[in-house]
Amino acid sequence: MRQIKRLKIIEQISIIVLLSVFIPMIIAGFIVNNINQHAIRAELSYSVQMIAQTIQDNIVSMMEGDKNRYTNIIVALKYIPKEEDQIIFLKDIAVNSEMFKDFDIVRPSDIGQQGQELKRINYNPDDSTLYILEKINDNKYLKIIVNVEFFKDKVLNFVKDDSREIYIINKDNRLLFSHNFNEADFEETMKLLPKDIKKGKPMFFGISKNQPRIYLTLDKLNLTIIVNTPKEMTESTIYTARFKIILAFLISAIVTIILTGLYCYYLYINIKQLFKGIIALSKGNYKRQVKLLTNVFTPYEIIFLAFEFNKMVNEINNSYKQLKNKNKELKQLNEFRSDLIDTVSHEFRTPLTSIKGYTSRLLRKDIEIDEETKNKSLRIIKQQAERLSRMVEDLLVIPDIEGARLNIEMSSVSLPLLMESAIYSVKNIEKREVINNIPSDFPALYADKDRLEQVLINLIDNANKYGFENTPITVSSEVENHKAIIKITNKSEYIDKDKLNKLFDKFIRMELDTTRSTRGTGLGLYIVKGLVNAMNGSIYLQSTEDENFTVYLIFPLSERIDG
Repeated sequence: MRQIKRLKIIEQISIIVLLSVFIPMIIAGFIVNNINQHAIRAELSYSVQMIAQTIQDNIVSMMEGDKNRYTNIIVALKYIPKEEDQIIFLKDIAVNSEMFKDFDIVRPSDIGQQGQELKRINYNPDDSTLYILEKINDNKYLKIIVNVEFFKDKVLNFVKDDSREIYIINKDNRLLFSHNFNEADFEETMKLLPKDIKKGKPMFFGISKNQPRIYLTLDKLNLTIIVNTPKEMTESTIYTARFKIILAFLISAIVTIILTGLYCYYLYINIKQLFKGIIALSKGNYKRQVKLLTNVFTPYEIIFLAFEFNKMVNEINNSYKQLKNKNKELKQLNEFRSDLIDTVSHEFRTPLTSIKGYTSRLLRKDIEIDEETKNKSLRIIKQQAERLSRMVEDLLVIPDIEGARLNIEMSSVSLPLLMESAIYSVKNIEKREVINNIPSDFPALYADKDRLEQVLINLIDNANKYGFENTPITVSSEVENHKAIIKITNKSEYIDKDKLNKLFDKFIRMELDTTRSTRGTGLGLYIVKGLVNAMNGSIYLQSTEDENFTVYLIFPLSERIDG
């Protein structure tokens, strides 16, 4: 079965943005544009309808509004007997009127409508004259010639700033007057005007919904009002609004793309950092920290994951260090065990062999052993037994030193007495001179008496074993800064400073001429340092090129502690 390809997070986000943002945005754009177009189209249709009705009302108002005035003029004419005087009277009225261009008294035969029913409002296409007929008597009519320009201004004054095209035509489709006249648009409009014109109400015509056209026919006046929406108005309304909507959605899309892109970029970078941290961790790099590129686009969850990951890495790294240390300690312990077995097997074998040999010798019945030989054998057995005892004590004190479980009882200690006891306790020292320069009145120390004696015995024994033959061991002391400084010096081979401190490690013995001929566990100085530190003292070694090897012990004075 073919495995489905897993998309990366950047690919998934792109698909989600496409499906949840861009496609709905495009659909919403079409819907909003369509609704806006219908709304503007309805507004344009309503406005042309209102303009046509308002023009109709203005025309009717101007034609019908002065009827009382016409009646008064006719009444006045009846009191003027002569027609010549009547004409003069009418001329005076025309001169003082803006609405009326001229007056005349006519008969039906004068206007070619004898035997016909005369219309009150008339338009003569031959001379483009608009006039009104008011009856004086059965044979005479008052012909009121209207000032067309004034009439036009009054009728169309409310649309003087409007960009729509307005045409007023007669029943023969001849243009009487217009507003924003455009010959090409007028010809196109007249072609679209239906042949069967309905009267009395506004009617839309034409094929362009975005350019509504309407006509309204005035039945009594035989005039038709045409209101046309030019292309420029359509472009400035519908098309401009459409452009603005598209531009708004386009800007929104660009902003969305930029923000989504930045978000995806920073998200990808930070997730990649997490991936690198996980890969480094899987390869054993426990120090690798995740460093995020944090800003407003960084989600809280990513920061939280990075923080927890770094915290986990630190814990793992610390655990790893502890494990390494434990492994190192385990390795050292294993080496210690091997060295201990090796050392004990070698160091214990010699005294045990001596004890076994001399004991067997003393128990033999087939030979007679003189008293001096017996005493010598017994002394050797005792010396080797004491040697075994010291080695056992050294081995037993090591766990207490390492576990900080030493039983220390601090008190005032007399250094002169303790030094004499230590010198006396070291065997096989009768062949080497020990120069004790510690004064009998030296101040008391603050230490553990038994542990300090063990330290001094160990150090004097080391000086005896590893010093040159026939050279003295010098013991001295002094007081400095309210502390006692004890110095044990012997002649020995020069040891580099770098190697001196290693002498305090377990099972360390320098490869010198004096050490090759002398066996030892290599635990002496390690135990000495542990005991000294437990008593709040300090120890350090010094080896000079003139073959002086000195051990310095520093302890606080008892009187200083008491004070």
